[in-house]
Amino acid sequence: MKHTIKNKKDGKRIILEIVLVILTIFMLVPIYYLVVTTFKTPEQATANPMGLPTSINFKAYVDAWKLMEYPRVFKNNLIITGTAVFGVVMLSAMAAYPIARRRHKLNKIVFFIFLTGIMVPYQMAVIPIYKLMISLKLMNKLAGVILIDIFINVPFAVFLFRGFISTIPIELEEAASIDGCGIFKVFWRVTFPLLKPVIATVIILNSLNIWNDFLTPLLFLQSREKDVILQEVYRNIGQFSIDWTSFFPMMVLGVAPLVIFYVFMQKYIIKGIASGAVKG
Repeated sequence: MKHTIKNKKDGKRIILEIVLVILTIFMLVPIYYLVVTTFKTPEQATANPMGLPTSINFKAYVDAWKLMEYPRVFKNNLIITGTAVFGVVMLSAMAAYPIARRRHKLNKIVFFIFLTGIMVPYQMAVIPIYKLMISLKLMNKLAGVILIDIFINVPFAVFLFRGFISTIPIELEEAASIDGCGIFKVFWRVTFPLLKPVIATVIILNSLNIWNDFLTPLLFLQSREKDVILQEVYRNIGQFSIDWTSFFPMMVLGVAPLVIFYVFMQKYIIKGIASGAVKG
């Protein structure tokens, strides 16, 4: 009987693994097509779209690098993403701390306002933000995009921080207070270092969102000197035709830094999610 049950479980597991392998292949096909096409000439890409290139040719990458002015757009992307993510982490952690620790009515109202920021789509607020940026003279400035990215992403980060802080034993902070620490020292020396898993999660999620954000730079950065990578990719799409062998290397150059960043940081996001799941 036990042998029969074990055989049934093994059979289900094998079927599940086969389904997962098939799904993985379907997901990898577009990536394969994207990467392979970047090494082909336009004639090879047209004649044999899914085939391997007859020779490895990096000319498309060299042309894309020059056409996009890659160092300039990479620097703009890096400034916007790095500054905005830093702002999101600092503001969200400091905002979530009193909300998590002092649960009186006013803090509940403040938390509800943050939740509203998650539920209301950013696109609904574009026109008021546009007018606000004009009045603050922040149009066509990286600082304006950084501020918008911070305040778009703060609500969800506050939600994550508030949940994680609630799981930290209050006794640790009480012990620090007895030793003479004020509220700021308690937060920065006791609570903030314990937030590393959720900080890593917030950094990775927001880096992905802000690096790949196309709408905000398109609306609020108007000169080419301030362009980000996706704007340059969009700028090089023809109105009536697209040269895929030139377009795909731009896409690869655009996502490559993010993929490298994710590969190095993925263990931290897994730790953060696992830690939150166990404590929650």
